[in-house]
Formats: sequence, C-alpha cells, structure tokens
Amino acid sequence: MRIKDNSQTKKSQFFEAASIIHKIADKTFEQLEREGLLIFPSHIKDSEDIQKDQFVLQSVNDYFQSGNAMGFLGCGKERLVIESRFSEGHSDYFLQYLLSKVLDFPNVFDMGINADNENNLFNMFVLLFPYYLQTAIRKGPFKTYIRSNYNNGNVKGAIDVARHIKHNIPFAGNIAYTQREYSYDNELMQLVRHTVEYIKKKSYGANLLSRVKEEVGLVVEVTPKYEQLDRRKIISINKRNPLRHAYYREYRALQRLCLLILQNQKHQVGKGARQIYGILFDGAWLWEEYINTLVKDYFHHPMNKSGKGAQRLFGGNKGLIYPDFLGCDKDKRIIADAKYKPTDNIANKDYLQVLAYMFRFDAKTGYYFYPDNKNEEDLRLWLNRGSTYEGNVEQRDDICVIKHGLKIPKDADCYKSFAKKMQEGEKEFMKVLPGI
Repeated sequence: MRIKDNSQTKKSQFFEAASIIHKIADKTFEQLEREGLLIFPSHIKDSEDIQKDQFVLQSVNDYFQSGNAMGFLGCGKERLVIESRFSEGHSDYFLQYLLSKVLDFPNVFDMGINADNENNLFNMFVLLFPYYLQTAIRKGPFKTYIRSNYNNGNVKGAIDVARHIKHNIPFAGNIAYTQREYSYDNELMQLVRHTVEYIKKKSYGANLLSRVKEEVGLVVEVTPKYEQLDRRKIISINKRNPLRHAYYREYRALQRLCLLILQNQKHQVGKGARQIYGILFDGAWLWEEYINTLVKDYFHHPMNKSGKGAQRLFGGNKGLIYPDFLGCDKDKRIIADAKYKPTDNIANKDYLQVLAYMFRFDAKTGYYFYPDNKNEEDLRLWLNRGSTYEGNVEQRDDICVIKHGLKIPKDADCYKSFAKKMQEGEKEFMKVLPGI
C-alpha cells in the first residue's frame, strides 16, 4: 500500500497493511525506533523538526494523518510505502532528488532499486552505509575490552587449563592463557568490516565506498583478524549485544544498519514474521539540508544535531536557539526558516519563532522556504503595530516575513527530466533572495 506524507487517509483503506498499521499507528518515533525501525537521521532526540514524541500515523476520527516522514515499512508479507506528497505514480523523484543532493546518493534507479519494495528497502540500507560510517568514525574507531586467547611462554593472564592440556601436551614451553585487552579489533568493528567486504562485491560497491575511502581504510586497518568465515558468528554476537552507551549512539545506529544489510543475505530483514522493519526519512531534515546546499554561501546554518552555531536569546547562556538560516550580511540581517509543509500550514508558532529570531538579531526580513507544487506567488506578511484596545492597529512598512516557495516540477516523464526542472526552479528560487 502507498500513501503520501502530510495527508489524511481513511482507516478503512488500510486493510492491505493491517498488521503494519497495528504496529505503528499512534506510536511515537522513539517507540518505533526501539522496536527496530531505522529512523534517519538517527538523532531524533536532538531534532526540532522530528521530535521523539511525534507520530508516523496518528488517528484522527475515521482517518490516519501522516506527518513529515517518508520511507518503507514491512511486517510479514505486508509493505507500506510513505511517499512524498510530490510523487507521481510509483515514482518518487522528489525524495530521490533530496537524497542525491543531501547524501550524495548515486542514481538509485540505475541500480534497479525500484524493482520491488523488498529490493527498494535493502538497497536503501546499502546506500545509507557511507553516511552512517562517516558519522560514527568522526569519534574515532570504536574501542572496547575483549578477551583474547594466547599460547606462548609470556603468560599475562588467566591460564586456560583445558586449552593448555589440548595443545601443550607433551609440554614444550608454551602455556595457554586468556587476556583481557582494550582493543579496536572487536566484534563491532568486525561487523563493520564484514559489511564493507559485502558491499565491495556488489556491482556499485567500489563507487559507493569510494566516497568514504579514508573511513573504509581505517576500518580495514584496525581489523587484522578479519575472516570471512566468521561472518555468521559476528552477526550473532552483535545481535545479542547491542551497543547501549549514549556516547556511542552513532555506532549504535551503524551497528543496526550493518545487521540489516548482512542479514538480508538470508532474506531476514527484521526479527521474525511479526517484527516491523524498514526505514523512515525525516522530510523536514532532508528539506532543510537540501536548502542549505543552495544558500550556504549567503547564510550561516546553525545545526542543533551537532551543536554547531548555537545562539542565545539572553545573557548568562539562557535561551538556547538554532535558527535554520542566519544571513551572513550583518548590516542587513535576514532570518530564514526551512519548512517542509504546505504553505497554508505555516502559521501561529511558526510566525512566533521567526519573529523572535528577527527581534534577537535585529532583522527586518524573515523568510519561510517551502516546497511549492502549486506555482504560488510569494506571500508577504507585514507586521502590525498598535492594538485592538486602542483601535490603532495598522501594518508597518519596515518588518515583514515572506513565504518563498521553491517550485517542484509536475509531469516529469523520467528522473533526468525531473532533476533538470528542479535545477531550473532552483535558479528562480535564488533570484528573489536579496543580495544574491
């Protein structure tokens, strides 16, 4: 079954995916992540746009309301695809374009990713591997205590009597013992190595891994004990011992992704017939990062997920804020907010947020950057002064917020045509912005 983001669908229409709906309806992203669903980006606790207490599908009377999430879900033999609201037919060129721009995905359709939902899901896991690897390796290779077996004359640990009798009778000077060591060559890094070697064998593997050449080289360097025949054992150990330490949450996400990729060899995505599996993309995050690829030369881009560019409303480190985009021209400061929602839904709290940022940075102009498939003209909203109590409300002529849409193409007959039209829309989008 296929539905679109930010839309309402009658509950009666979900009979083809009843098991999936039972698993995900009215459950928060945090709950679904704990149940094995892959959420991208994985830092939902740090995201303003996709909070951990938001829902994929929320009950509203006789309907289910979808949010900003897009992706692929499975449970048993059922499949649910949540497309972008700009998709046409069975081709979601918009999501593909965002992924290619933000995550540097190759042309996924060239690899047959759209052949069926099962392959679609699995190939998406593989394509995400470089991003997850790069994010995790930023903290250095994972290091933990392991227990190693030795058989020599330099005893430094506990003697293994059974192994000693097996290998050292008659006695020739060696003693079998085990030693606890702090090592990079552990089960988790071995799992990552097995995933690297598995992807290398795919037709597009070399091209995909070339994007993270240094990270792959580091993984190979710290796993000298790698043996292909150990793959089943490594998978089993990692399934029994998921990484839980909060500091290594990037490695926890990488561990889960590696297991999903390697288990697919036995068509075992998920854990049993009733286990929900799949991946959901935060459309709001993808849209914001995509807009950043367009305006990065003219706007600072504070990022709450990495703590980059944090700003404060008040002295004494009070009032932490992360405006989406802060204009680089300090004499004519502009505030901009990326909104992955229809223009009519940009209201109330959205206005208050941008106006607060404008007040904080002495900006006279604020923008909402949103995806537009209705060819709407920019809407300028001038701030009022006065109050209804004195009967002197009137529009100011110096402070305004502008809803500025980027045109999303319709009726594209192929991805190449869609991408070309998007690039044309990007040029028009940039022309309107002051100072550009």
